[in-house]
Amino acid sequence: MRLFQRLFAVLFTLLIPAALFAQSARTIFLGDLYLNDFEVGVVASKSNTNYSGGPMKIAGHFFERGVGVRAAVSSIFMDLDGKASRLSAYIGQDDGGIKGSEVRFYVIGDEKVLYESKPMHVGDVAEAIDLDLTHIQKLGLLVVNPVGILTNRTFGDWAEARIVTQADSIRPVYSKNAPYILTPPSSPNPKINGPVIIGATPGNPFLFTVAATGERPMTYSAQNLPAGLTLNGKTGIITGRVSTRGSYNVLLSAQDRRGKASRVLRIRIGDTLCLTPPMGWNGWNSWASGSSQEKVMASAGAMVSKGLLNHGWSYVNVDDTWEGKRGGKFNAIQPNEKFPDFAGMVRDLHAMGFKAGLYSTPWLATYGGYMGESSDREDGQLSDTVKNMRNKRPVHHIGKYHFNANDAAQWADWGIDFLKYDWPVKDVEPTREESEILRRSGRDIVFSLSNNADFEKAADWARLANSWRIGGDIRDTWHSLYYWGFLSDRWGPYAGPGHWNDPDMLVVGLTTMSSPLHPTRLTPDEQYTHISLWSLLAAPLLIGCPVERMDDFTLSLLTNDEVIDIDQDPLGKQARLISSADGKQIWAKPMEDGSVAVGLFNMGNFGNTPQSYFDWGTGRPERVSVDLARLGLRGSYKIRDVWRQKDLGVFDRDFGADVPYHGVLLVRMYRQ
Repeated sequence: MRLFQRLFAVLFTLLIPAALFAQSARTIFLGDLYLNDFEVGVVASKSNTNYSGGPMKIAGHFFERGVGVRAAVSSIFMDLDGKASRLSAYIGQDDGGIKGSEVRFYVIGDEKVLYESKPMHVGDVAEAIDLDLTHIQKLGLLVVNPVGILTNRTFGDWAEARIVTQADSIRPVYSKNAPYILTPPSSPNPKINGPVIIGATPGNPFLFTVAATGERPMTYSAQNLPAGLTLNGKTGIITGRVSTRGSYNVLLSAQDRRGKASRVLRIRIGDTLCLTPPMGWNGWNSWASGSSQEKVMASAGAMVSKGLLNHGWSYVNVDDTWEGKRGGKFNAIQPNEKFPDFAGMVRDLHAMGFKAGLYSTPWLATYGGYMGESSDREDGQLSDTVKNMRNKRPVHHIGKYHFNANDAAQWADWGIDFLKYDWPVKDVEPTREESEILRRSGRDIVFSLSNNADFEKAADWARLANSWRIGGDIRDTWHSLYYWGFLSDRWGPYAGPGHWNDPDMLVVGLTTMSSPLHPTRLTPDEQYTHISLWSLLAAPLLIGCPVERMDDFTLSLLTNDEVIDIDQDPLGKQARLISSADGKQIWAKPMEDGSVAVGLFNMGNFGNTPQSYFDWGTGRPERVSVDLARLGLRGSYKIRDVWRQKDLGVFDRDFGADVPYHGVLLVRMYRQ
């Protein structure tokens, strides 16, 4: 009996674990994952449909499950933890995409290409893949189109894609890099920050807040204010109206117990608003459709308490989903229940020193399905049919009846200062119509176009609007940062005082742009690159996170006045790409004082190999050098590290530094 028990124990030890191991292997369909967390490309992938939301079909064959991607560039990245055994799928271009395009599919495991497809076209029969993933830690699924991001309807399918694994789940890949703060603390001594020039229209309400750091309480004064303007000495808020056109140089002063700081503000009363790029906050990246008056005011209050207002962040903008029905004295869009006192909210924002913005569209309904500025009904309301088709294409057109003037009158009555006008920016006529209506509204309303403005009509956008989105919605990924920022050089000639290229809002801090509210997936180095590049591009700077939940690192990114000064430089020149080679880029921006702001970027060889589309955690610093003569600079120049606010020395030929992977060294060069 004892011998039998011992034999049974041995068999149990040898056989049962193997049986348990076999039983624990499970199949995970990629279409069942929350793909927003895994797609590190430019746009999110779709579960169990093609990218446009239709049925997944390759060469006439339908598939019920899988992942549909926009194949301009799609990069799905997952952490397998060495527990997966196989990947299988049918791959090919979806029949719903544009014919004549070409894509390639790649499977990359731990920086090795496990599979590369032949060039694939619409109509090609799906190719079956079945790959061994044994011991693979990180897996990347890549689909690329040689034409790039501008190919909107190139759809790729990972049909019936599944992974066999011993793990209970598959996780996204997250950066483990710790944040580090470069921005020195603000001095307790008074210092005036923000723009040095502002434009306004004769006779319209004027609002400007003196942005100053230093100890509180602080008092403010001004010399040579034009007639019609007054300064509140306790708050630093300048209000009133100026009736006479002209240029006025006003000496502003801010004083606390430690001393007094002064600086000239140039006020230009004429036809041009937005003489420097707008800076502020927009709620979409924070809350998306969950925004509310309470949440807007929470971030506004935090912009005061955390000191952002003191560095020139002056706009608080409400995005989509505030809209209710038409009504009121102007038969204009009224706020819904999420914004119970819109007029009161705007008054409170103005009293705090902020300008207020909102969102609209020339369509029947917004992207979120809320009331737009046109209608197919004479009374301007949304029909019941339209209400039941929110987020469907039939509501995304301009209706027979236009109510732009009604809405602009309401906005002027509320005191609105900024309009985000959202629809695919292809047609000049709706833009011209809205621009003229805003100019006649009796209030200075910055006119911002969104999204995907047509490059061929860039001169029209510069003539009619104050800013225009040069691409789609940004996401908190390196790919998105690269495509909407580093590929924007062609837009450079159209930027200038009063009209700015807009690569979209900032994705630092907490964001909803990839999934429910989460810390940005950009590494700390990528976040320094993000803010540096947007400043070099003279781009609008709109914070996208809930400010009340902002950590010290994010705050340090947004309160470096020497970086902000590059964005707000009154010369208004956008940086241009000087060189791009060997995985490195150099951008240079001329400044009004004759200095040059230069960004030295380590691109990590991005896009040059299939592996480079993913951050494997093995990226290294690279030496990035610039020949001063290449920048048109002759003689000796003092070079200053702008983030660290530290002089690096005097150079007369070339300058170089080791730059972190996906990072930047941002400098300013001064002639000696």
